[in-house]
Formats: sequence, structure tokens, C-alpha cells
Amino acid sequence: MKLNVAVFFGGKTVEHEVSVISAHQAMEAMNPEKYHVIPIYISKEQKFYYGEALRDIRNYTDLNALIQKSTQVVLANVDNQVVIKPVRETLFGKKVLDTVDVAIPVMHGTNGEDGTVAGYLEMLGLPYGSPDLYAAAIGQDKVLQKCVLHDSGLPITDWFWVYSNEIDDHREDVLNKVHQLNYPVILKPACTGSSVGISIAHNDEEYLSSFEEARQYDVKIITEKVVRPMREINCSVLGDCFHMQASVLEEVNKDNNEELLSYDRKYLGGSSAKGSKSKAAPSKGIASTARILPAPLSAEKTKEIQNYALQTFKVLGCTGVCRIDFLMDAATETVYVNEINTIPGSLSYYLWEASGMPFSELMDHLVQIALERARRKSRMTYSYDTNLLASYNASGAKGAKGTKK
Repeated sequence: MKLNVAVFFGGKTVEHEVSVISAHQAMEAMNPEKYHVIPIYISKEQKFYYGEALRDIRNYTDLNALIQKSTQVVLANVDNQVVIKPVRETLFGKKVLDTVDVAIPVMHGTNGEDGTVAGYLEMLGLPYGSPDLYAAAIGQDKVLQKCVLHDSGLPITDWFWVYSNEIDDHREDVLNKVHQLNYPVILKPACTGSSVGISIAHNDEEYLSSFEEARQYDVKIITEKVVRPMREINCSVLGDCFHMQASVLEEVNKDNNEELLSYDRKYLGGSSAKGSKSKAAPSKGIASTARILPAPLSAEKTKEIQNYALQTFKVLGCTGVCRIDFLMDAATETVYVNEINTIPGSLSYYLWEASGMPFSELMDHLVQIALERARRKSRMTYSYDTNLLASYNASGAKGAKGTKK
């Protein structure tokens, strides 16, 4: 019997289109003999849609037309079964459009990858193959993430963060912090991904301009010391806190005069991976980024980075498939954990194919991870068998704190 697997994607985020591409890659990879795949598209207005037209990525060139072909829906837990129901019921239409056994969120950025969807699925009681609310929130907020990494003894670059209004109220204090790092520095909004709002500054004028750009996307702004000369190395980790494995490494291959890999270069350009025999998905997404795969590193350095990736995955409490990005000083080979992507673009399938795991098998793992976590949670205690309300005084409505002794 097939499992009904709903893939959630889209959302109110600057990474909406990236999510659409990643989700369609994931749906195409799922074995139709094992799974009935259900696309659940979340519009930029945060409405949920269901329908066969959502499976064809070509339809997303006209979102208004696509929505007209689809049905706006809600999900509900009815008798311990999650069902998909139309928002507007008709006299002779179906009251229940489908049922869902497992969810695979393929959400990127705010209002999705940040724990929003994980919390929603928890409330539904629906097993899902991605990090839980806590890991997702910390993974999305780079300020919280860096604090956890630092306190766990993992290597990170010198950095600081401020609220966006501090550049107006305490400009000199902020610039003094920058000068202590020394230019060049990199500025990042705390909660975006895909290089959105990120830039490098070489002097005060560029810093102030970059800060204005970054605060269009978030209220918390991170400033980091740039590593030079720098190599960018990525590793994916699959599993949970009980069992996890690291993929082969990739090196992001930038142009010689390129300091920072832009959103366009990540998703709209780049050559195929050197040394990789993996087959491209229908829409390449981040898999189109120019990269060297596997990364040309010694066995010892490869193992060191993979171990850092596993430690990062574990201390952040991640589940599912993640990608951890590293910066390496090309001269000294000192490695720094840059950030984690708790639901990475293309689900990092290309790293797993290069590790000997087909995309379809990666999706099998995510489904099984979701089901196993649900089984473990079903054995945990979440409430006590008490009758506290039997002695509740309705006339007082002050609770225990209002009790007179």
C-alpha cells in the first residue's frame, strides 16, 4: 500500500521560487510505486493550494493562472488522520480531497524553513522529514546559530551583530566594532538565505550602503570578518541525533574576481559539477552552481570538515537532510563553520548522488526519518493523569496564585 506523502513548498519568502524548484526536484525523485505524492503549494499570500496542475513546474510562470486551476485547502486532523479539505465546499463536491501520512517540507527561508511549518505540522500531529521547530528556528537565525556554535566549541569567524536601528542611533559605536574586525567585512541579514541581502564592504562608505541593503530583509544584521584567501567547502548531513552520516564535500567554484557568490550565480548560472556523474533533475536549481565535486582536499582535511559537519548537525538538534557551509583559509587551511541550511536548496541531492546514494533513496530516508521520529514521540510522556480542574473555583478565576492560605 502506498504512503500518501505531501510535499510542502513556496511560502511568503524571498526564496519562494527556489523552494518551488527544490520541491519539484524532490517530487520527481520519489518512487511512484511507493508513494502517492501530493503537492501542497503555499502562495506568497500564505494560502494553501492542492491540485494536479501544481506538479508541472511550467505552470509557475503564471501564478495567477495556476491558482485558478488549483483548489485552496486546509488541513485538519480528523480521528487521528490528517485530511485535506477544500476551503469552499460545494453541494456535490468532495468534503475530503485527500489524506496525508507523511509531510516533506521543502521550504526555504522565513515563514517556512524557520520553524513555522514544523510547528504547524506538530499541531496537526503529522510526521515530517525535516528539523523540528527548535532546530529550524536556530538554524534560520544566524545570530542564535552562531551563539550555539561558539558555546559548543565549534570554530567560527570573528563577528558581531546589531539591530537595524542601531546604525541610526549609534553609528559611531557600530563603526568602531567594524574597525576592530578590520575591513573587508561581510554583512548578512540574520534570517535570510540564498545570498539574499548579503554583501562585502571594504570601507565605511560601502559598509553603510551595505547595511541599508541588509536591513531591507531583517531587523538583525550580522557583520563578519572576511576570510582571505578563502575557499568555500560544503558538506551535507542526513539523519537524526541517533544516527547521522556525512556526504562527500564540494568546493564552490567562484570566478577569480568574484568575492561573493550571488543569488543569480547560485540559481541561474554555473557549469556542471566536475567529477560528478549525477544526472540533472528537471529543474537544476542550486544543483546548477559551479562546483568541484568532490572537493580537492586531503583525506585528513576532508575527515576534519565532515566531523565538524556532524557536530554542527548534532548540537543544533537537526533532523532530515541539511547542508553545512564552511569557510577555509586557503593559506593556513584553518576551517570555520559558516552556517547551516536546515532545508538546503535541491535538498543537496547532488552531494548524496556523489556519495553513492540516488535521489530516490534520499527521499526514502526522509520518509523513514519522519515515521521513526513519530514512533519515538508516541512513546513519550506529554501530560499527567491529574484532575486539577475538579477543584477549580469558577468564581475566583485567579488560579493557584490567587489562593488564600
